[in-house]
Amino acid sequence: MLKLAVELAGLRLPFREALDAAAELGFDGVEIDARGEFNPQAMSGTALRQVRKMLADRDLGVAAVAFRTRRGYAAAEDLDRRVAATKAAMDLAYQLGAAVVVNSLGRIPAEDDRQRRRMLLDVLDDLGRFGNRVGAILAAETGTESGADLARLLAQLPEGSLGVDFNPGKLLLGGFSPGEAVSALGPWIVHVHASDARRGLAPGLAEPAAIGRGDADFPAILAALDERNYRGYFTLQQTTADEPHRELADAVAQFRRLAP
Repeated sequence: MLKLAVELAGLRLPFREALDAAAELGFDGVEIDARGEFNPQAMSGTALRQVRKMLADRDLGVAAVAFRTRRGYAAAEDLDRRVAATKAAMDLAYQLGAAVVVNSLGRIPAEDDRQRRRMLLDVLDDLGRFGNRVGAILAAETGTESGADLARLLAQLPEGSLGVDFNPGKLLLGGFSPGEAVSALGPWIVHVHASDARRGLAPGLAEPAAIGRGDADFPAILAALDERNYRGYFTLQQTTADEPHRELADAVAQFRRLAP
């Protein structure tokens, strides 16, 4: 069964009202922004219980916790603090019933940049070991490199260290092929952002588009994911700020039509 979720931050409502809107729109789950909505390092047990009750009262699951940092994990500046904060977000995700934390890795160093690439691999291995202990995995958001380049990095890590947040819209915005990426990254995909974009006349000129109105071939993408037995959430993102509720309602209907 197709499981649809929505990014709560995009609804631009207080948390309780955003949950009400997600339920009214027919979503099965939500993505919680752990940088904008919650501080993972400061949430009390009482607050967590309240959040879990609000979710349960509306029959909503947590598809993923977003924890997008300004810098990636190959940047040495403030790295220890960034890793500690990521671990806190992973622990929060598990306590909210989610198994996925989404962040960009940042630019992946080239293979001949051995020192920075080794540092990145060591950090990701550490985060992977922590995730295995707490029950949540870090998922690398696609879009900053091709699927093949990300797959080469993943293959250098112990199995189960890192997942992939497959985001076709961001791949298109980055000038990459979602079709090629889903083939290369299939075994690692643990969460999908259902987003779309239209290619521009030159690299860097692509722009976001509503689901089904861009260049992402969703029937082919969904078929490829189904072949790989993907059973996770598809989290929808709105592309305009004017009428998020209407756009998301249209996106739900469109996505269900596109699903095999």
